[in-house]
Amino acid sequence: MNKLDNRRFISKLDASNMLGLISTFDEQCKCAYKIGKTFNASKPENQINNILLAGLGGSAIGADIIRVYLQNELKVPMVVWRNYRLPDFVGKDTLLFCVSYSGNTEETLSSFRDGLKKEAFIITVGSGGKLKELSLKNGLRHIEIPSGFPPRQAVGYISIIILAVLAEMGFIEDKKSEIEELYTSLSEVRDREIGIEVPRSKNIAKTLAGELFGKYCVVYGTGDSTESVSIRWRSQFAENSKSLSSSHIFPEMGHNEISGWEFPRAMLKNFKVVMLRDRNDYIGTQKRIEVSKSIIKKSGVEVFEFERRENSLLARLFSLILIGDFVSFYLAILNGIDPTPVKRIDYLKAQVAKN
Repeated sequence: MNKLDNRRFISKLDASNMLGLISTFDEQCKCAYKIGKTFNASKPENQINNILLAGLGGSAIGADIIRVYLQNELKVPMVVWRNYRLPDFVGKDTLLFCVSYSGNTEETLSSFRDGLKKEAFIITVGSGGKLKELSLKNGLRHIEIPSGFPPRQAVGYISIIILAVLAEMGFIEDKKSEIEELYTSLSEVRDREIGIEVPRSKNIAKTLAGELFGKYCVVYGTGDSTESVSIRWRSQFAENSKSLSSSHIFPEMGHNEISGWEFPRAMLKNFKVVMLRDRNDYIGTQKRIEVSKSIIKKSGVEVFEFERRENSLLARLFSLILIGDFVSFYLAILNGIDPTPVKRIDYLKAQVAKN
């Protein structure tokens, strides 16, 4: 039996049950929407002229997804910030989301304190920790999400909660119909295309994991739709599969990276490319993808494309996220490792904390 169809083999490696977390992504999103809708999200007295979401790693990618999804609807700029100190434009007219799943992320706590000094309208999101403590101590609004997840697997909570809160505060229209389609789409793509019970011969995630095994993957998204999804795929390859990869976006890559698909030729033989597309991508972007694809193929590199057919952009983006999560899980199994532990991240944090 193929390794990826062998439940017993997978269970032995997957000691922390990452498969269970990935497989219940639809339920997580459903729970997140309820949390966001019940949050008392009253608007601040000051006019909000910008929205900033401060977070790192798994706590930031959910914000990135919402930023891209809402870029053609929000009437104020939204920025995702991955650093200690906030930019100078943050002030009383800023809605600041400080997001840390653990509640103890060093950089996010620094951003929170900076936001207090700048008198931003702050909402904190996390499962507890120091961030919740500081938020409540300062009389601020905290949204609590369930604990017990690796931060990267709480992306549904973080993204959907932020989306629901922005709707409750009147920045965007309510997304109830899109959210309901999202639940159905995630369960269907899991059960029919990528889930553990779908055999490798019919499973697009298992098949791609097999193609990527022992290879270096470059993931491309588009600035119109899948930019944040490509980042998610890269980070999941790193944390789940313990595999290096890279990501970039169209049309930007056509102004720099496309020129690099020539050397070193010996290494290019071990490269694979994944392109994440959407039907609403700008026509100029679509043309660039087609030309770039032909250039890359001439370098002897195989290109895999993924494009979803769900009605709403939200469902299409989250379906691509779930596919990437399953691919990274299956690749971890082929690499012979437990996908959940991130020992090098833990070591890095411990060393930084000493100084």
